Amino acid sequence: MNIVFLDTRTMGDIPNLLQLHDLGTVILHPDTQPDQTLARIQTAEVVISNKVKISREMMAACPHLKLICVAATGMNNVDLPAAAELGIQVKNVKGYSTDSVAQQAFAMLLSLLHATDYYNRYVHSGEYSQELIFTHLGRPYWELSGKRFGILGLGAIGRQTARIAQAFGAEVVYFSASGQSYTADFERVESLDVFLQTCDVVSIHAPLNTHTDNLLTYEKLAQMKPSALLLNTSRGGIVNEADLVKALDDELIAGAVIDVFMQEPIPPTHPYLRVKHQEKLLLAPHIAWSSMEARLRLMDGVLQNIRDYVAQKGK
Repeated sequence: MNIVFLDTRTMGDIPNLLQLHDLGTVILHPDTQPDQTLARIQTAEVVISNKVKISREMMAACPHLKLICVAATGMNNVDLPAAAELGIQVKNVKGYSTDSVAQQAFAMLLSLLHATDYYNRYVHSGEYSQELIFTHLGRPYWELSGKRFGILGLGAIGRQTARIAQAFGAEVVYFSASGQSYTADFERVESLDVFLQTCDVVSIHAPLNTHTDNLLTYEKLAQMKPSALLLNTSRGGIVNEADLVKALDDELIAGAVIDVFMQEPIPPTHPYLRVKHQEKLLLAPHIAWSSMEARLRLMDGVLQNIRDYVAQKGK
């Protein structure tokens, strides 16, 4: 069985990647450009892809292809109707990154809230050594305890984030853009406007779909408290990126944490790179999902999907 992994760099250096060799003849490509994809999967029975797109035309030109393993949860990089018509199975992996994303969301939130980088640089610069008192209060911060923490999208990651927020003593509420209600110990806010107006922190954990695309525009962000913080570790298109920069520059909100973008990697002309006060905008290169444990779980899921296919084939 020929197995091709098109973008192994998306997994990093994880030991269980090598277990693929126990399942067949394996070719590992660090990354694959669009004009390289077809040639690389032409003779494969199993193809693994995190983000490389696989089109109808490509699948139709690959007579041996029987299984596409998406090394992620989202499968928008594969033409799913075409795969179904051609009898090609498409399998993804769910639930592997819940703890990782929630933990990273708080790591970045607390770093922004507590001005961690500022205080670290302050001490390293030698300024603290010249101080006449024991402390320095250059960047005030507030506690999460007693604050209203809003979750936009109460799926598995949203619920885990909500539980951590509760551990800090925050009052947790949620808003569902689709209108779905969840059986959870959290209050649902029916109106997006009320949700934005009353929350001290808004943390986004929703999928990008017709309900959430361009959901948070300048007009919506303007409804948030001037002291409020926005977190997006979900999908870039939910927040209008240019509008967020304008909202920060106009001091409509106090700060934002962004781990996801409409275009990844971002272009050098991206609005986020032109924000007036960089300390208000903490950026990360789409890493919230990628703890070592999460990547190991993801690879284990891919391996299991291939094993299930082999077992099914043998019946």
